[in-house]
Amino acid sequence: MKKAIVLLSGGLDSATTAAIAKAEGFEVYALSFDYGQRHSRELESARAVAKSLGAAGHLVVEFDMRGIGGSALTDDIEVPLDRETDEMAGGIPVTYVPARNTIFLSFALGYAEALGAFDIFIGVSAVDYSGYPDCRPEFLASFEQTANLATKAGVEGTGRFSIHAPLVDLSKADTIRRGLELGVDYSLTWSCYLGGERPCGRCDSCKLRLAGFAGAGATDPLDYT
Repeated sequence: MKKAIVLLSGGLDSATTAAIAKAEGFEVYALSFDYGQRHSRELESARAVAKSLGAAGHLVVEFDMRGIGGSALTDDIEVPLDRETDEMAGGIPVTYVPARNTIFLSFALGYAEALGAFDIFIGVSAVDYSGYPDCRPEFLASFEQTANLATKAGVEGTGRFSIHAPLVDLSKADTIRRGLELGVDYSLTWSCYLGGERPCGRCDSCKLRLAGFAGAGATDPLDYT
């Protein structure tokens, strides 16, 4: 069974991605980050999801991006609430964390090379991506090229790294439908930017999630504020 590193935030996209990797026959090694984000609630979900999917390993890497700041998730900037869909699509939002996916994929690449794995899964979508530039296919293709130029395994030709983004062309509704087909327990996941005991239902992430469940003809199992 081939090993795969799966970036697992605890959200519904990454949970679905992990389930897809498992369904494709990969041995899943989950990778999460405690990076100084606004709350740690999502890490609780990441641990629960990894366990529910029978991940072979789950590594949580700690580092601090609050020193860099520049985002509502890592700085004293308010999270936007009650935005309409056209507002969300109108530019890069303040919840974008500078270079986050580049950093996360770099950790995943190092972990993969150390484990002898050549497949990295990330749950990004270029459809419901809220304006994040590091969720685009061209970014992923560029990083894959870098991975094969910048590693011992890539240079020596012992393997070729592949970046898998199985949700990149899917809407949130399609992602949820796929996850339900695979038996993903979405009650374990967390999407809200604000943390807390219950999701707010008002931030961009909550609103995209709720719209996705509605579009999929399904009910979100989370209890909202």
